[in-house]
Amino acid sequence: MLDKDCLFCKIIRGEIPSAKVYEDEKMLVFKDIEPKAKVHLLAIPKNHFKLLSEMDEDRAEDLKYILKKIPQIAKENGLENGYRLIINQGDDAGQTVFHLHVHILGGEVLGW
Repeated sequence: MLDKDCLFCKIIRGEIPSAKVYEDEKMLVFKDIEPKAKVHLLAIPKNHFKLLSEMDEDRAEDLKYILKKIPQIAKENGLENGYRLIINQGDDAGQTVFHLHVHILGGEVLGW
């Protein structure tokens, strides 16, 4: 179920444009508008939830599905040499959109 006010839900519904790189019935992957690496993608479930602490069995299956698809998506986007996954949780972690999402960063040597 989508949230009417959520930025990422609006992207899923097509109300806000995005640079999509992958989409299916369970997930959407698009380019981050403020990239922190040469390649910076966001993978989002089409089932809205904010935090891992809100995860039930269905949402856990959605996240599992996304994590299993990421290697294919990473390869298709030139990340054969490696990539980093980040899931920010809450204000202190820097989460700015409260729809669970996985950052996929790569395309260069990443520092800390």
